[in-house]
Amino acid sequence: MSVLSSPGTTVPVTTFERLAQAGDALVIDMRSPGEFAADHVPGAHNVPLFEDVDRAVVGLLYHRASREQAFARGRSIVLARIDALVARVAELADWSRSDADLERLAGRMTAGGIEQLERELTTFELEALPERPVVVHCWRGGLRSRSMIVLLRALGLDRAIGLAGGYKSYRRHVRETIETWRAPSAFVLRGLTGVGKTLVLRELERLRPRTTLDLEGMAGHRSSLLGMVGLEPCTQKTFESRIFQRIGVGFPGHVVLEGESRKVGDRIVPASVWDALTSGVNIELRAPMERRVQVLVDDYLARESNRPELRAQLAIVEARMEQRAPLVELFDAGREQELVRVLLERYYDPLYRHSEQGQHYALTVDATDPTRAAAEIAAWIHRIRVRRRLSRPDRSTHPGRPRG
Repeated sequence: MSVLSSPGTTVPVTTFERLAQAGDALVIDMRSPGEFAADHVPGAHNVPLFEDVDRAVVGLLYHRASREQAFARGRSIVLARIDALVARVAELADWSRSDADLERLAGRMTAGGIEQLERELTTFELEALPERPVVVHCWRGGLRSRSMIVLLRALGLDRAIGLAGGYKSYRRHVRETIETWRAPSAFVLRGLTGVGKTLVLRELERLRPRTTLDLEGMAGHRSSLLGMVGLEPCTQKTFESRIFQRIGVGFPGHVVLEGESRKVGDRIVPASVWDALTSGVNIELRAPMERRVQVLVDDYLARESNRPELRAQLAIVEARMEQRAPLVELFDAGREQELVRVLLERYYDPLYRHSEQGQHYALTVDATDPTRAAAEIAAWIHRIRVRRRLSRPDRSTHPGRPRG
């Protein structure tokens, strides 16, 4: 069986736009685990040709020696684990692979070196996807994925195709989609720390599905110096991927967000989303101090595993406070209610009042009961939207415009 035909082997590929419309595609990302963890196509499975250390070594050879030496090292790594790689693809694709000698087959395919592969592994774009496509990609849709696609197809997996441009094409699509997004009517929940803005936002999503954009949930951060405690902050790319996915689902005429600064933790809010936050209708949430304290105790101190990380962050906050307070001492003494009250009164509330100067609120709601608050806000937004629709001129009877 010949893997590379003469004069060349064309690799079928598709675009991300077409892939996004396919409901039955299996996406296999052949980048290293570190690359995959930083961000990936939604729903993709990581089957790495190189582990992170291998990729670093090959990259070092490429930059300090030659690309031929880098290719030779990478080739030896892949040949040693090609059986396991194909077995994993077979498992994911529900495919019975042949009993071919994979190391020999892959070795013969790559024996001509990098220049031969680059010359012979050309691509062509499919007009339509096969049924249940197995879409294999790497960083740019280069030799890593093309070689694997040719091997898989030679073994009988005719559904194996590539992603034109690889992960970079997906990333470009994410950025372009977010940059050109224009939010529908936006409503922004604002209020002092601990009033339960996130609790109300999530109740709103339960009552009115697809109406919210939960930036803190997407960032894995509560947007403060203590905001990462007990959570898993994501990378900027993953943050944008999550926003991209949510935008793709759509909104039924309006969107509700929680008021944020330009950053959620270390993640930068994209300009189009920031426009929605700064131009939206503000809704103020209020709650008594006792409720606010309890919300933060429940959020940060409910799990024992959070305590070491919380203690370390409290030391940082303590050092930054203008009115110094023994936060770590209160924490170690188990005086949690007092600790949270001091944090609110001496740190968070002054910061928030300074940042919110000049804000106008169209509605003020008691957020002590998040479910009741969400129901009140949902009903108010509905009335506002109905009023706006009724106030629009009837274009069918506009002077000078024909009817019919």
